[in-house]
Amino acid sequence: MSAHRTTIADVARLAGVAASTASLAFSGKGTVSDATRTRVLDAAAALDYAGPDPRAASLRTGRSGIVGVVLEEHLGVAFLDPVKTAMLDGLTEGIAPLGAGLLLLRDHEGEAGLETAPLDAVVLIGCSGRLQASLATVRRRGIPVIVIDGDAGEGIPQITLDNRAATRQIAEYLHALGHRDVAIVTLPFQAERTRRFLEAGTDDALITIDITRERLAGAREVFPGAPAIASAGSFIDEGLLAGRTLLADAATRPAATRPTAIIAQSDLLAAGVIRAAEELGLRVPDDVSVAGFDGITVDGLAPFELATMVQPATEIGRMAGASLVRMLDGETPTSISMNCVFRMGNTTSAPRSSADCP
Repeated sequence: MSAHRTTIADVARLAGVAASTASLAFSGKGTVSDATRTRVLDAAAALDYAGPDPRAASLRTGRSGIVGVVLEEHLGVAFLDPVKTAMLDGLTEGIAPLGAGLLLLRDHEGEAGLETAPLDAVVLIGCSGRLQASLATVRRRGIPVIVIDGDAGEGIPQITLDNRAATRQIAEYLHALGHRDVAIVTLPFQAERTRRFLEAGTDDALITIDITRERLAGAREVFPGAPAIASAGSFIDEGLLAGRTLLADAATRPAATRPTAIIAQSDLLAAGVIRAAEELGLRVPDDVSVAGFDGITVDGLAPFELATMVQPATEIGRMAGASLVRMLDGETPTSISMNCVFRMGNTTSAPRSSADCP
């Protein structure tokens, strides 16, 4: 015969309260005095009772207590990105009222987890061509969904960032300093994450990742012919490779033939560009100005503080989570646009030839 499993009724009996009162004490919902809650929790501890069986709660509510988060990259790569981790922190806070946990999924064709996992709601971070397939799966299942940093189309609530306007602000700042020869290091331009030069006007149709497209467009509104290199990811090493290419042979080339400023689409890429400049004997910002995007802390970058657009990554995640809570309560949340704030830093200055600029 199996051992008796302690139930909420056992706890209620020991605490001297009704089973419904004991249940409320555990759930944190309803009006239960602090003294009663303490008595119930003490009784539970004495009986080694951890709480109601979540499977039973799932049957009663029709919910699994799981929110899916679909990422395009490998999870190990995602956790190297401070922006993604900040968003996930915020998302965890935002869904706290649900008492739910996060299930992280990597998207690709035929992703079994997304097809079959018992999900209450789904968050898609980014919405490239690859993630559109995930969106179709979620919509087919009728699961509430919200998208962060991507265009999901009509009827899907989104949490977006002013990527284009924010990057244009960086470019306008550099232009006001006197820069005219500016280059750009972008985030990946396609899901395949290959490196390549992006010719202005020629390769625009190849860009399938919204963040990359919008940030590049913002920079080229000020510097239309600016050369751009697409990186394979938001990593310092990728910025280093791009920086070496853009600043190659800096010691022997005249300043007029290399960019006086580089706009990177992430702070990690910008940190790599700074390393490349130092490796080539260039001083930042005297010989080349460098600007980033995100507003994160990059270890080992001192004494530099990047000129960058600071994005509210944690708040974006928090707002996405709060929107999911409203959706599961039967409300229809609207899309939200968040704004970045410019931080001047110490990695930009007027180019040496600024006096000659028209």
